Amino acid sequence: MSLSRAFLHLLCCFSVVFSGVNASDTISSSEPVRDSETIISSGNRFNLGFFSPGNSANRYVGIMFNLPSPTPTVVWVANRDKPLHDSSGILTISEDGNLVILNGQKEIIWSSSMSNSINNSTAQLLDTGNLVLKDRSNGRVLWESFQYPTDSLLQFMKLGIDKSTNTMTILKSWKSPDDPSAGNFSAGIQNRYIPQFLIWKNSSPYWRSGPWNKQIYIGLPEMNSYYFFGIDLVVDNAGTAYQTYSDQNQSRILYYSLNSTGSYQEKIWDPSKKNWWVTWENHRSECDVYAKCGPFGSCNPGRSPICSCIQGFKPKNEGEWEKGSWTGGCIRRTALNCERNRTDVENGKQDGFLKLQTKGVPDFAIWVPSARGDCEGDCLSNCSCTAYSYYTGIGCMHWNRILIDIREYSMDGAADLFIRVAYSELANGKKATPVAAIASTVSIGSITVILCGYLFRKLLAKHRERKNKNEAFLREASPKLYQEGMIKDDINRVKIEDITLYSFDMLANATDKFHLASKLGQGGFGPVYKGKLPDGQEIAVKRLSQSSGQGLQEFMNEVVVISRLQHRNLVRLLGCCTERGEKMLVYDFMPNRSLDAYLFGSCKEKFLDWSKRAIIIEGTGRGLLYLHRDSRLRIIHRDLKASNILLDEYLNPKISDFGMARIFGGSQDQANTIRVVGTYGYMAPEYAMQGRFSERSDVYSFGVLILEIVSGRKNSSFYGDGLTLLAYAWKLWNENNSLKLIDPKIFGSRFEIEMVRCVHIGLLCVQEYAEDRPNVSTVLSMLTSDIAELPTPKQPAFTGGHASPQQGSSKSQGSMNADSITVLEPR
Repeated sequence: MSLSRAFLHLLCCFSVVFSGVNASDTISSSEPVRDSETIISSGNRFNLGFFSPGNSANRYVGIMFNLPSPTPTVVWVANRDKPLHDSSGILTISEDGNLVILNGQKEIIWSSSMSNSINNSTAQLLDTGNLVLKDRSNGRVLWESFQYPTDSLLQFMKLGIDKSTNTMTILKSWKSPDDPSAGNFSAGIQNRYIPQFLIWKNSSPYWRSGPWNKQIYIGLPEMNSYYFFGIDLVVDNAGTAYQTYSDQNQSRILYYSLNSTGSYQEKIWDPSKKNWWVTWENHRSECDVYAKCGPFGSCNPGRSPICSCIQGFKPKNEGEWEKGSWTGGCIRRTALNCERNRTDVENGKQDGFLKLQTKGVPDFAIWVPSARGDCEGDCLSNCSCTAYSYYTGIGCMHWNRILIDIREYSMDGAADLFIRVAYSELANGKKATPVAAIASTVSIGSITVILCGYLFRKLLAKHRERKNKNEAFLREASPKLYQEGMIKDDINRVKIEDITLYSFDMLANATDKFHLASKLGQGGFGPVYKGKLPDGQEIAVKRLSQSSGQGLQEFMNEVVVISRLQHRNLVRLLGCCTERGEKMLVYDFMPNRSLDAYLFGSCKEKFLDWSKRAIIIEGTGRGLLYLHRDSRLRIIHRDLKASNILLDEYLNPKISDFGMARIFGGSQDQANTIRVVGTYGYMAPEYAMQGRFSERSDVYSFGVLILEIVSGRKNSSFYGDGLTLLAYAWKLWNENNSLKLIDPKIFGSRFEIEMVRCVHIGLLCVQEYAEDRPNVSTVLSMLTSDIAELPTPKQPAFTGGHASPQQGSSKSQGSMNADSITVLEPR
């Protein structure tokens, strides 16, 4: 008897503890969900139950992530517009087979609203977060929550247009954090001409992604980054178009949500902090607001004011424009010739096109079945066509009449937009007409040749001419870059006479006429050659490609910056050449090439023991300290990576490639840019996402480099569960198993403490927030054990998982003396 009482008592205790949780993931007429109960999906990822949002007392039925968070993350709400006002609600199956919510008076306040009656249905919460209503007899899905989303996009959900059912699935924001009823913002796919993702405020466009090119939305070049895991857009010929995503790393918890202010965000769960990390959001500048500058107005967040009329246009209302009210936009200064005078066309004075680089393309692009070579001509032959563009993956696009929502963008991923202007605008603009260009070129060229032949017949005179041209080029280019923000210092302090100016012939002879056998590698802006000067000195020549659209900026930045730096851990610039339209940089030759070749590339078989690796880490740190604190300038490198660490004959490290460097003023701590440059995987999160850079962003890159040197693996390498190097290092640190990260080729108990200490220091350098990271001086003190006790590192940035296929897209062969860069602009 006593045993029976004990058993009953134990059973009652379990009933009390688990009274709020339904062991099943299903709902039926006999197993409803009451206000105090929840059901949990089979894999424990989602739960469903009643909740009150924020400070509201109203009760709603919602699907939530099943996470240890003090505030539930609600991803779907059933009765968003019809709340319950007490805790008497029940979620059950009605007699006609619908899923319904009943109030205390047994009145239906919400229903799945199936038109056909089914008397044998059941509902199930899947581990995808989808609540499905099924016919119990055959398993057929009758209704599902994924077809009626609220404000969140979950994995495998389809957001878009289904032409077969003539339905459109969209997200709808909450009215406020306390009120899940439908708010002012909605988001979905627009498939009017070319599919794109749009956010509407009420019924008006508020933000758009730009057209889909079968890989990314072209207005979102940051999709080629760590973010947007597995996003795809499916389109068929019938007009059906829907967006979905499938994350290959199933251990990662992420979703997209549209909040009450119109911000669309990608969020990843951070288990260590038990909160969500916003890895991307759509609204980063005023230029992201749809049509900010009106018709024919162009928006540039790096300009003040941000709006301007595109070339050939003027403000429609000068008074409103000067007040900062730009929505009225711009109008043509000169009417198109095709609209007003056919005779001009017959005389060859036809309209032409001016090029503008944009983030994505204007709205209302129309796909035209024209080949690349015919895209311009087909537009020119149609007087209604105001612009054209050709984009890989889409093809030829035309615009008729107005151009709206133009955002300027000059980096990788930019779209070339060709805008139609009158003949007079073309002739007076940046691009001269072919006839005028040829005539002026022939005339000026002929006179120049005659004068040069007469005045500079002697060898010494020719030498002086070459030197003067080089100096003029350098002096003219430098102020241009200063205005563009590349060089933040007084250019006049650079002594051009201290820079050796090599002739083209000398460098051609030194490299055996740039023979393939002399080629060391291929950089982002051109090849690098090994050469030997007449005095026997070995050199490395970086020859910037003439087709490189960005070569001049990087070239001048490197000349100005490196010419003023002298340190044993920095590569030495010997001089440059600008003859015959060339842009070449001449460096000391580094016989052991670059660090990445030893860690990951063609020189892996050449063993770098721990002692050498420790010297490389410390030497790189000392070079970085010189840049940040000890040189005459304060310089942020912005592209520190293994391929930019060159090794001399003794394997001493030399930091190279200063094409992206920025000079800080004496009291300046950080700066912002819309021109984000560098290589993903090495870029600090605040720089990659917001354009903010400082000494601490270089420290982040240094931390990634330390972890690569210790492990012998690239930062983009995947470990178990699809973890990147940083994520794996952090996982091992939390498991107190950092030794597992060490490269097996160098592991030894003799250096065990020193190796683990370097992992510790590397993790301190890659902490998510810049203010948590040590400066380089502190890092060096840690490396040399001047600081005995190290602080505990916090969560690193970018531990979410997979890197993109384009990550580290340098084309280096591991043998360059001045490696390439990856240029990006995530906003």
